[in-house]
Amino acid sequence: MPYPTDDPPPLLPFPDAASPDLPPSEPDEPWQDGYAEKPEPPRWRRYALHLGLFLLTLLTTTLAGAEWMHDKFTFEGAGLTLAEIRQGLWFSVPFLGVLTVHEFGHYFTARHHRVRATLPYYIPFFTGMFSTIGTFGAVIRVKDRIFSRKEFFDIGLAGPLAGFLLAVPVLIYGFTHLPPADYIFQIHPQYAKYGSEYARYVYSAGQGITLAKPLLYQGLEYLFADPARLPHPNELTHYPVLLAGSLALFFTALNLLPIGQLDGGHILYGLLGFRRFNRLSGVLFVGFVFYAGLGLFSLRTSGQTWLYWGAPYFAYLCVVLRPVVPRLWQALLLAVGVWAVQLACTVAVPGILGNPGWLGFGLLLSRLMGVFHPPAPDETPLSGGRKVLGWLMLAIFVLCFSPSPFAFI
Repeated sequence: MPYPTDDPPPLLPFPDAASPDLPPSEPDEPWQDGYAEKPEPPRWRRYALHLGLFLLTLLTTTLAGAEWMHDKFTFEGAGLTLAEIRQGLWFSVPFLGVLTVHEFGHYFTARHHRVRATLPYYIPFFTGMFSTIGTFGAVIRVKDRIFSRKEFFDIGLAGPLAGFLLAVPVLIYGFTHLPPADYIFQIHPQYAKYGSEYARYVYSAGQGITLAKPLLYQGLEYLFADPARLPHPNELTHYPVLLAGSLALFFTALNLLPIGQLDGGHILYGLLGFRRFNRLSGVLFVGFVFYAGLGLFSLRTSGQTWLYWGAPYFAYLCVVLRPVVPRLWQALLLAVGVWAVQLACTVAVPGILGNPGWLGFGLLLSRLMGVFHPPAPDETPLSGGRKVLGWLMLAIFVLCFSPSPFAFI
């Protein structure tokens, strides 16, 4: 995902207001107005940083993959053997491959448009004490201003398109190279006594968490997988290539959300232009937050839950919805309206539930990445070919997206 240089652009007013003025140009000379240009670090140091972060992320994702495969933690008990750690490469290589292709799609397209951008910054994450995927992803830093809808569109689209074109072969390979059904007994020997019916005896409701199957995953599974070898959803984590492909689809869909300055936001902004896109982006963001909190509170919720969590939830709604409207009192009214409709839905459809896991991402969008898209000086509409490609990418988003990507079964 490309990230703008310097500070993120200021939050935009509601799209019905006039477009914000362009920021003042920087002084021509470094000594004017107290401005001093920060010298660039040596090239070798920058390359060493990017390479070091990549190698560290390769290590953390390999360890994470080995932990998922063998159902044990690195620093628990006897830990992982060297042979088991090497097997984690079956997860880390395809997963980081998709992530790397995605980021270099942004990078090379930015360079094609003569927009300066950094190499990817990989973000490793690992504990060895609880399960992770070994990384928070990667970003590139765009160091020049982008001046046209076409450039925003091309740079935003290139990453998810490149990653998607690799994610699909990864999944196909995973489906066509499934191990025999008794492979799972090597991980869980205690299941062997139940044979192929083990799922009836070893799982209880809500015990396991698994990745949802978006439409594209289901289609590839139907076309390429041997049904007799398909893993139970609870055991997907022991199949590293399938896990890597599933996560690749999830992160592709996440980047393609057509809101703000996500890749999907850049694409839809290119298709619709500044004013129409920002009107739609605000509506989509409110709908996203509405779905995330749907069902958290109802008229049947205990008084203790209302007492302890009602005020924090209302404060959350006010904070995340504040950038959508120009005035604080409007944000308060919008928060009351969203919560009231959520409660009405729980009355009309008892038991309805959105996905509270999206609440954190909603906060990230609202307060860091922005709900709206900044204007480009050149608002020339896209060519016909780019429009076709843009709508195709939004169709890919639908195929890869799941409203509840992680489910308890």
